[in-house]
Amino acid sequence: MQGQTSAAVPDNINSLLSSPIGTVLTTDLIILEGDKSAKDAYQFMEEKKARCVLASHKGEVVGIVSKTDILFKVLSQDRNPAKVKLREIMTSPVLAVEPNTTVKEALSIMDKRHVRQVMVHAYSAVLGMVTRESIYQKLETISVSSEDAALQGMPVCIIDTRSIAYLKDANKPNLKCPYCESPFDTKEGLSKHIDRLHGGAGVLEGDVRQMFE
Repeated sequence: MQGQTSAAVPDNINSLLSSPIGTVLTTDLIILEGDKSAKDAYQFMEEKKARCVLASHKGEVVGIVSKTDILFKVLSQDRNPAKVKLREIMTSPVLAVEPNTTVKEALSIMDKRHVRQVMVHAYSAVLGMVTRESIYQKLETISVSSEDAALQGMPVCIIDTRSIAYLKDANKPNLKCPYCESPFDTKEGLSKHIDRLHGGAGVLEGDVRQMFE
């Protein structure tokens, strides 16, 4: 499940969340017949460094089995993994989305259904899998890249107000960064933000700070 993704990853959080699911699609899948054993599945997962396998019947994907399934449904019950068939422990049907689903929509679906991955399919063909962890890893990569750029003096803001919901507190002042419009509750927080990300941006910095005095 750690194969190559099918498209270049956007360079900011909002673009990633609004992009098609193919941006974070993993195509290196493990598909085994449902009559294969849990032991076979685990060996394949270890070899591929994968978290799950898809179980099929007559060429059609009918279920999914994760390492967690094997742990709790087989090993913890003292069952022999060599004798337990995937069809006995698989989760079915597999939650699937279409290729035009956005990354944000896929995350929402996973949250609502309490799952860690979804299958991507089109015209009954399996295109790949998307995991919650792979999306979070890419979000973290973008955030770290933005922070590195900011520390090098570039006018980049890590906080993207279009993609991150901000809960306002009516008892606190509502302040916005004059350069990137990121929200802050205190003058101190805004001042530190400007120092860190927009240092030396121009005369506006001094003018704006005086307005909050």
